[in-house]
Amino acid sequence: MIWKQRLARRATEVGIDPRKLPLLIRETPTLNRERKRLAIQRERSRFAADFVMGERYRIYGERRQPAGATSGHYFHQDLLVARDIFARKPVRHIDVGSRVDGFVAHVAAFRKIEVVDIRPMPPIQGIEFLKADLMDLPPKLVDSADSVSCLHALEHFGLGRYGDPVDFDGWHKGLEGLTRMVQHNGVLYLSVPTGSQQRIEFNAHRVFSIPFLQSVLEPSFEVESCSFVDDRGDLMQDIDLRSKYANESFGSHYGCSIWTLRKR
Repeated sequence: MIWKQRLARRATEVGIDPRKLPLLIRETPTLNRERKRLAIQRERSRFAADFVMGERYRIYGERRQPAGATSGHYFHQDLLVARDIFARKPVRHIDVGSRVDGFVAHVAAFRKIEVVDIRPMPPIQGIEFLKADLMDLPPKLVDSADSVSCLHALEHFGLGRYGDPVDFDGWHKGLEGLTRMVQHNGVLYLSVPTGSQQRIEFNAHRVFSIPFLQSVLEPSFEVESCSFVDDRGDLMQDIDLRSKYANESFGSHYGCSIWTLRKR
């Protein structure tokens, strides 16, 4: 079984998704019949000239899906943190490396947001961009904001995935940079992959455990809240960090912890 999982992952890495093969086999006959039916309907329609039948573009697997994705790391973290920023109304909010077409777009819809990333980004209205490496924090970012976010990004620091230098301690340097960015009594929103076994899955990401994160965060921050997205993609909001479940990172293999932290 393990070798099958590894083979499937290797195939996905080069752009082949073996999970779609059963869908292709099951749904292709139906799609062929429906396209033929549509072509016949077009011939009989008085609006036939409005649209020609273009080349085939088959979409598989969406017939039984819900209206949209309402689970998973990104859905929950982006919505949770954006709502909190809206409620707090910080003077200056800077994001580091979070998903632009998710969290950053959420926040930019209701306020100005500044984005720091090692990768380039084209100009976008309402978003001010600075290209920088948080493992080597620019002096102008020290004590620069009362509100900072870094969602699902710190785990990549130092793995070379995004053109950054390979550095085993990259996550630690990145966290130190984030800590120095936040002003006294300011807020840091942090989320990272979290599971019961700490590990590096090169060159994708690191996976942290809840007890380890708590130990490295609490010297500089007070934990206002911590939420957790489990392996099923479900959100547990405001978890008890003293519970045995949190101490075991809820037995997750690849969950996500979302921290709201107040700078000491």
